[in-house]
Amino acid sequence: MTDLTNKRLATRFVHAGTVPDPSTGAIMTPIYQTSTYVQEAPGVNKGYEYARSQNPTRFALESAFATIENGQYGLAFSSGVAATDAVLKLLSVGDEVIAAHDMYGGTYRLFTQVFARFGIVFKFVDTTDPSKVAEAITPNTKLIWIETPTNPLMNITDIQAVATIANDAHVLLCVDNTFATPFLQLPLNEGAHIVMHSATKYLGGHSDVIQGCLVMNDKALRDRIYFIQKSSGAIPGPQDCFLVLRGLKTLHVRMERHCENGAAVAHFLRNHPAVVKVWWCGFEDHPGYAVARKQMKDFGGMLSFELKDNSHSNTMRVLAATKVFALAESLGGVESLINHPATMTHASIPREERIKNGLSDSLIRLSVGIESIEDLLADLDEAITGVSN
Repeated sequence: MTDLTNKRLATRFVHAGTVPDPSTGAIMTPIYQTSTYVQEAPGVNKGYEYARSQNPTRFALESAFATIENGQYGLAFSSGVAATDAVLKLLSVGDEVIAAHDMYGGTYRLFTQVFARFGIVFKFVDTTDPSKVAEAITPNTKLIWIETPTNPLMNITDIQAVATIANDAHVLLCVDNTFATPFLQLPLNEGAHIVMHSATKYLGGHSDVIQGCLVMNDKALRDRIYFIQKSSGAIPGPQDCFLVLRGLKTLHVRMERHCENGAAVAHFLRNHPAVVKVWWCGFEDHPGYAVARKQMKDFGGMLSFELKDNSHSNTMRVLAATKVFALAESLGGVESLINHPATMTHASIPREERIKNGLSDSLIRLSVGIESIEDLLADLDEAITGVSN
């Protein structure tokens, strides 16, 4: 495997986790489609015993995850939710979790409808204000969970500030880095203990695989989570690992275009007469702009907006009117997607909670892809103007 210690981002993304196959010289890691491995004698093997515990394709990908996040250890899971599930399984009855009040609906559902039933206590606070995180900590607090930027309101949390609070309280900090990706942001460098990704999104990048990952620096923590991974069995298959490993090789190129197109769409919508507000952390008047500039390389391709005529019927017509932006769940693929969080990705959050936290029924979320920006702008303009006239 190439020593990537002092290499720049683009080189790290292209070469992370890969080594030519020793038997053939194949430059891409093979898909080891096997469930078990022949042993020379009981307990005498080549490092692989059973594919739920180890697989060479998965090992290459996990090494790549660690490399691109500037961490020591990576673990791959069958989905982002499965990765989140593994972190929560570090906890016991009575433990408390402080979580961002603006987060992915699937994470909220897992927290409140699954783990809360087993005696885990969840406190949802505005993590953009580190003092509110500090105020929520008690002797029972064991984990702080943040997204930055958040899904879908693009709120920014100061990772370094929250990491300081977590370390002072001897509490784990896990950062969902799905929206930013390691191209834009490295939470471990800011003091986080665990980084989580839905690798389904930007890391895979082509809307053809479901996967999640965790990255960390602490060996003891890695071993605890590996035990959970092996025991619970929520592991990705080798074909999925191959696809994500392939996707990582172009992450930097794709993210440059996602950022470029995202900025163009954000400014276009802000200047559109039929749009009342745009949520994008690259605006200088965004409350988290200074923090975003400090901890992020750029501002990404995710944004949300609301129409001036924000009636339900008008919002639904715009969602149905785009032709290049596809109405679909998920994000982070090469193609542009349009989404209605209230009825799609965040439907599991009670309406009163969504409204209280700023997620209205009329909010529209965009995942800006890498198509021609002229086509993306024309598509949005036609959909919005056509409905508004």
